[in-house]
Amino acid sequence: MDLQYPLELVGTFVFAISGALAVRDLEHDIFGAGFTGFITAIGGGSLRDILLGSYPLVWIGDVYFLYAIFAGVFIAFIFPKMMLKLRRTMFLFDTLGIGFFTILGVEKALSLGVRPEIAAIMGMFSAVMGGVFRDTLTNEIPILFRKEIYASACLAGATLYLILNYFGLERDYNMLISISVIISIRLIAVKYKLSLPRLD
Repeated sequence: MDLQYPLELVGTFVFAISGALAVRDLEHDIFGAGFTGFITAIGGGSLRDILLGSYPLVWIGDVYFLYAIFAGVFIAFIFPKMMLKLRRTMFLFDTLGIGFFTILGVEKALSLGVRPEIAAIMGMFSAVMGGVFRDTLTNEIPILFRKEIYASACLAGATLYLILNYFGLERDYNMLISISVIISIRLIAVKYKLSLPRLD
C-alpha cells in the first residue's frame, strides 16, 4: 500500500490539532480554534503548491483533507486537557507534523519534475510555514526564528530522503526512515537544548 496518502492525512490531522491548541490561552471559541487549525494544517502545503504551480490545491481537490482538519479541531476542542498532556506545549504534534510534511513536500515537488535541491526546499516550506502562520496569528515569535533546531531538521530529513532515493531504497521504507530522522533530530535537540550557532 502507498504510504503517501495516509501519511499526508495524518500530517494534516496533527497540524490541525497543533493549530487549534495554540489559541487555548486567547479565549477563542471553536471557530477561532478551527480557523487557526485550518491555516496551520494547509498553510505550508498551499504555499508549496502555489510556488510549484500545482492546481487545484490539495485541500481543494480532495475533501478528505478538510475532514482530517475538522477531526483534528474537534478532538482538540473536546479533549483539550488530554491533548495538552500528550503534546507537551505543542511540541509532540508539531514534531510529528513537520516530519510528515517535509517528506511529503519533497515527494510532491519531485513528482512535478523539479530538481532535487528545489524539492528539499519545498519539503522544508511544506513543513514549517504552517507553524509560521499559526505563530503569527497567535502573536507569537514564529518558531522558525527562535534558536530551536526546527527548519534545519526538516532540511536534513529532506536531504536524507533524496540521497536514499538516489541509491534506490524502496520508497515506503525511505519515507519512514526520513520522517523518523526528522522527528529524532527534533526530539534530541529539544531534550538536550541543542541549537545552531547564532549570527552575532
